[in-house]
Amino acid sequence: MTTAGDATETRIDMHVKILTDAVVERAKARGLDGLVYAPHFVRLDTITQRARAYSDDEFTVFPARELFTGTWHDRKHVLAVGLDEPVPDFITLSGAIEECKRQNAAILAPHPEFLTVGLEIADIRRYPVHAVETYNPKHRSMHNERAQAIARETGLPGFTSSYAHLPGTIGEAWTAFEQPIETTDDLVRALKSFADRRVLHRSGVEHDLRCLAEFAHLGYENSWGKIDRKLLSGTEPTHPGHIAYEGRFEDVRVV
Repeated sequence: MTTAGDATETRIDMHVKILTDAVVERAKARGLDGLVYAPHFVRLDTITQRARAYSDDEFTVFPARELFTGTWHDRKHVLAVGLDEPVPDFITLSGAIEECKRQNAAILAPHPEFLTVGLEIADIRRYPVHAVETYNPKHRSMHNERAQAIARETGLPGFTSSYAHLPGTIGEAWTAFEQPIETTDDLVRALKSFADRRVLHRSGVEHDLRCLAEFAHLGYENSWGKIDRKLLSGTEPTHPGHIAYEGRFEDVRVV
């Protein structure tokens, strides 16, 4: 946290996919106080263990899940912060939202209406979403402008993240909360109370190049072959049929 006079600000990268010593070192070097770690297709217990291992007195890694709701061809992402129990991917959007509500998690809309994977404005109005991502390095200008319009039209606060799948993107965008945030509970309370914040990102040629690199990474990330091999086999850790979920989500399972 940074302190200027009586004001305390906590700078958090609100969504990254990677976590290593180098990632944390880069985040610290760029003045961040923490990051939200939500890798694809990794169960909550593993995420939480990793987050704890990479946190220290100066820096907090907040565990979270980016839930893939719906089928692979008709999916919408929900970023859930503050889950205590595992929630699988590939369940209905309404089922995922109800489970997040049951666990009192903060519900965020990453990359809204982006390609085929973001929540639509109708979804954001229908469900208890606590913040809308208004800047994302994978977005083009028109996508960020649309996301900002969605936040205005729904009256919801914004947030931003590096959405880093690549180490070099760490520290390119962050959300600065105007209060101390040291624990996941602190972050959940800030999000659910619409706490004051600033949405910030770097600019310039280097930033633009890093954004392009993240956008190019989408080709690999969205490979059908990758998902077909790993996820639809039923053995992926976050598949709703995995033994870890004890059949609790069969009524809302879509895959």
